[in-house]
Amino acid sequence: MTDVRVVVGGAVLDGGKLLAARRSAPAALAGRWELPGGKVEPGETPEEALVRELREELGIEAEPLDRIPGEWVPRPGLVLRVWTARLVSGEPRPLQDHDELRWLAPGQEGEVDWLDLDRPAVAEVMRRLGAAEVSGALYPSGAPYAP
Repeated sequence: MTDVRVVVGGAVLDGGKLLAARRSAPAALAGRWELPGGKVEPGETPEEALVRELREELGIEAEPLDRIPGEWVPRPGLVLRVWTARLVSGEPRPLQDHDELRWLAPGQEGEVDWLDLDRPAVAEVMRRLGAAEVSGALYPSGAPYAP
């Protein structure tokens, strides 16, 4: 049996919006948009890795909330798992691997060219944001409660 390394993606939420990050590297991904994150290091939980990656890539502190159902395979040996995360502090800045950030409200997710792997998770997060907007079921940060 081969080992599979987990890659975490963060659906960072604040004020009822989702943070999108445009890749600057590698060249094959540059210009496409993603949920920021990265590989889980040995000894880390996925949630710890997400907090670390968001700090390194965006300069923010975030709290992982709920795992989005499903997992996606970027290439053999890797599996992407996505969590919603509440922005705790800091103003997101593109520090590593990104050159632009955008906050997107429900209905705006089609305005950017998402990486194919992130599309199902983005759709689910936007569904939750839209449902929370209608019902008012938001955390104080604007992140939706998981239905």
